[in-house]
This record gives sequence, C-alpha cells and structure tokens, in this order.
Amino acid sequence: MNGISERNPVRIFVVHAFQPAEDYDRVFEYLESSHNFYYKNCSNPGLHVTDKDAMKDELRKQISLSEIVVVPSGMYASHREIMDFAVHCAKGLNKPIVVLESFGVKQKIPVQLEALGDETIEWNEREIVDAIRRQARHENTARWDVIDFKMD
Repeated sequence: MNGISERNPVRIFVVHAFQPAEDYDRVFEYLESSHNFYYKNCSNPGLHVTDKDAMKDELRKQISLSEIVVVPSGMYASHREIMDFAVHCAKGLNKPIVVLESFGVKQKIPVQLEALGDETIEWNEREIVDAIRRQARHENTARWDVIDFKMD
C-alpha cells in the first residue's frame, strides 16, 4: 500500500458514543500537532442517534469507511456496551485496532480491549502517529532522533 500523503490520507475511525468526549477530541489534537501526517476522520460523533440499533448501524457504516480504529480506553467505563460493539465490529471488518491507555492516569486497560487491540500505546503524538502508520499502512516507523549541539 502507498504511504500516507496529502493525496492519500489514512482513514481513521476513533471510537465514540455519539456525544462529546474529551478523549475523542484529544486524539485529533495530537494528530493535528504531527508534522506531515494526513488523515481523514471517518467518525462522526455529532450525529443525533439515540436508538441502540441505529447507533450500531451508524457505527458499522463509519468503521467500514476507515482503514484503522483508534480506541481511547479511558472512555470504556462509561461507554462499555457501545465500545465493545465498535471493537468487535472493527475485528469483524478486519480493521487494525490501536488502543490508547487512559489519559493522565495509569490504570489497567480493560481485558476485552487489550485482547482485541493490535497495539496498545500511551498518549504521545509520535507514538499515536507511528502506531497508525504501522497498523494501517504497514510502514516502517523506525526513526533516529538528531540532536544538534556545539562543542566549545
């Protein structure tokens, strides 16, 4: 598959429960801060969907448009049923799953998410982008950090 570019953005679905959530927004803040990373957001939490069957149908549609699913695990406790559905749907559609640890607190990732995730990472812009590159496009993300310094 081709690498990620402006003409070929990676299609990302971030798990949501059809309501505002800090962790959902935070994923995109991190992605936006990454240089030369292009993506298309396939998730749409702003839709007014209240019926469970309609939610499932809409999630299925949004996930099917994506190449990769990102799961902020901190939302799991308050939205367990919808998140379980989204993760199982992603697996059924053969979408890779990147699980983000809880933001700001060290806590155990729910067993269901850990078992179904292809990769589990911390909240770090570079780690999130690299995991998406690896899982969605199978890119080699090995990098060297260059540190410039002067010797007097």
